[in-house]
Amino acid sequence: MIEAIIVEDELLNRNNLQQLIQKYCSEVLVVATAESADEAIPLINKHHPQLIFLDIQMPGKDGFAMLRAFEKIDFEIIFVTAYSEYGIQAIKFSAIDYLLKPIDINDLKSAVNKAIERIKQKSENQNLQNLLHYLKYNDKADHRIAITSLKEMRLVPVTDIIRCESENSYTFFYLENEEKILSTSPILYYEELLSGYGFLRCHQSHLVNKKYVKSFIKNDGYFLLMNNNVMIPVSRQKRNTVRSALLTIG
Repeated sequence: MIEAIIVEDELLNRNNLQQLIQKYCSEVLVVATAESADEAIPLINKHHPQLIFLDIQMPGKDGFAMLRAFEKIDFEIIFVTAYSEYGIQAIKFSAIDYLLKPIDINDLKSAVNKAIERIKQKSENQNLQNLLHYLKYNDKADHRIAITSLKEMRLVPVTDIIRCESENSYTFFYLENEEKILSTSPILYYEELLSGYGFLRCHQSHLVNKKYVKSFIKNDGYFLLMNNNVMIPVSRQKRNTVRSALLTIG
C-alpha cells in the first residue's frame, strides 16, 4: 500500500480528491491531509509518505516553496492546480505529472499508476530536484530537460542538445558529445518546451538549436549547416522564419 498526503487549501477540493483516491486508486492510502504548506511540512516529516498530492497555489507558501523546505525529496509528487499555465512549463520540463481541477478520473488513475511505478524504481525523486533547480535558477544555460526513453529518464543540459529529429511519434536527440537518445514523446512536445531556449522548428521533422548552426544554405532547396557538418533541411514554409531567427541575437 502506498501512503499519501493531500495538501490542498480548499476543504471541498480536499475531500473530493480524497474520495476519488479511495474509490479509484485502491493501492493508495491517504494517511493525512493539510490545508497549507506550513501544516503539511510536519505531517510529511511525521508520516514519511511515498506520495503527495500538492496544490500549487495556496495562501502563504505555494507548493513550490513547500518543496524547497525539504533538504532531500524522497517522495513522489502529483501537482494539482486550477490554472493551466501557472508553473506548468517548469513541471513539463521536469516530466512531472499534474492534474487540472476539476479532476478527471482517468487522468488521476494514470498519474497515480505512473507514480507507483516510479516509487518502485527509485528512492529519491530526481525529477523533482530538477524542477526545483529550474525554478531557482533564472539562467537558462543552467537548465536541464527530462527526456523519457524506453528504459530510463535522462536529465540533459539544454545547452548540450544540437538538434531533435522526429521519428513517427518518437524523437531522437543528438547531443554535443555525439550521443543519440530516443525519446518516447513527439517532437511537437519538445518544440513547445524548448521554444524559449533558441530552438527552431525548421522542418516538420527537425528542431535545431541555433547555437550550433554554422550557416543557412540555398542549394536545390534550403538547408542549415550545423557545426558538426550535418545538413538539416529547411521547409519552404519555414525559410523566412528561420532566416529571421538566425539574424536575431540571443
